[in-house]
Amino acid sequence: MSVENQIRSVTQLLQYDEQCAWRYYLQRVEGVTPRPAAWSHHGTAFHSAVEAYERSGRTMTEEAVVQLFADQYSLLVNEALVEEPDTDRWLAAGYTGGEDIERRYFLGMVQAAHYVKWRGEHPAKTWVTPDDETGVELYFEVELGGVAVRGYIDHLLVDEGGSVRVRDWKTGSMKNRFQLQTYAVAIRKLYDVEVNRADWYLAKDGRSSRPVKLDESTEDMVAERFAAMDAGVKRGDFPANPSYSCRFCDVSHACFFKK
Repeated sequence: MSVENQIRSVTQLLQYDEQCAWRYYLQRVEGVTPRPAAWSHHGTAFHSAVEAYERSGRTMTEEAVVQLFADQYSLLVNEALVEEPDTDRWLAAGYTGGEDIERRYFLGMVQAAHYVKWRGEHPAKTWVTPDDETGVELYFEVELGGVAVRGYIDHLLVDEGGSVRVRDWKTGSMKNRFQLQTYAVAIRKLYDVEVNRADWYLAKDGRSSRPVKLDESTEDMVAERFAAMDAGVKRGDFPANPSYSCRFCDVSHACFFKK
């Protein structure tokens, strides 16, 4: 499927609209192979471990959750090392690539263990859809502003008054309100339920964020941004946005705009 006809996602929109549309072009149109980064595998492995814990009804032991993180992280890193064995070419902030790979192995295990403890102290009930799907890594696909949009929502919880709360798990520091707004609109549209609040689980801090109010986040507001992004891609409009963020861009090695 050509990039013009792809189903859109929040990740695509944020990359195009808020990060750098030229990065979008290099990665998704030109197909430039991105440089690996341990933080990416850290996030994926943490999500896998926490998802398994939540799907078990929180019956998995702390040791099993930690081991699942370790196994998944090791698998992902080893696969990436086959493709790029020179760790000096890996993206890392404040560390060498090799140092970052090692430290995130231990950091992720600590974070996985802490999540189990934290959930034991904050036993909010996981929401289940009317179709009996557990609200963990829940897939959705909806039309917003004439654009097909899909994604996975990390966690949906039963909130006050029986409404649904969106939760996104974060191992990094980047948080985006629009992501939560899109998820809220999608769940309302698909299941006709109230979604008034959302938050992030911040693995770096070992806690959830303050609630984000979403009761004023409308479908029209979210759809407008997806429609504009979709139109820009179809026009072939990919303006570069060189900035400090270029040092964290995984396709900057193929970019002549990089700062």
